[in-house]
Amino acid sequence: MVNLDRIYTRGGDAGETSLGDGRRVSKADARIAAYGAVDELGAVLGVVRTLELPDGWDAWLGRIQNDLFDLGADLAVPLASERGRKRERLRIGEPHVAALESACDAYNERVAPLTSFVLSGGTPQAATLHHARTVCRRAERHVIRLGAREDVGGPTIAYLNRLSDLLFLLARVHNDEGRADVLWEPGGSLPKD
Repeated sequence: MVNLDRIYTRGGDAGETSLGDGRRVSKADARIAAYGAVDELGAVLGVVRTLELPDGWDAWLGRIQNDLFDLGADLAVPLASERGRKRERLRIGEPHVAALESACDAYNERVAPLTSFVLSGGTPQAATLHHARTVCRRAERHVIRLGAREDVGGPTIAYLNRLSDLLFLLARVHNDEGRADVLWEPGGSLPKD
């Protein structure tokens, strides 16, 4: 149970914050960047959920937001720490990745084949889902950077990779199942002779 009776503590005013194991680190630390980007992704999905979506999408996007909060909580406690070894961990596991892959397979069947790279845009839903996709890719890069330094555990990177794929497909669904995608035209900004 979380009980917050005061939001500001002044504990971060010198540029440091506490990890889940109590250790103080710089707010510029790779671990903070990783779970901060995961938190930002959850916030962007919150914006997506305010838009008009097909039936059922709000509920499972809410579950993904919850998974991302679990993932952030897991990243906040280093595996090598005393607390990280002793307590039950919130984990993203293979079943989470498999669920995203299943959703990707289902939505991939619905969209038109790609003939070009896709630019962010189209409907408000598609543009916001593309925004979520790019934040997801950034979160993935931050977790990879952290993982190069220390163990991040589980299929965290695979989960973020599949989630970005799913967000791309969902954006295409909202662009008339890919038929109204905004396509990249190499050199398209140059005047035609």
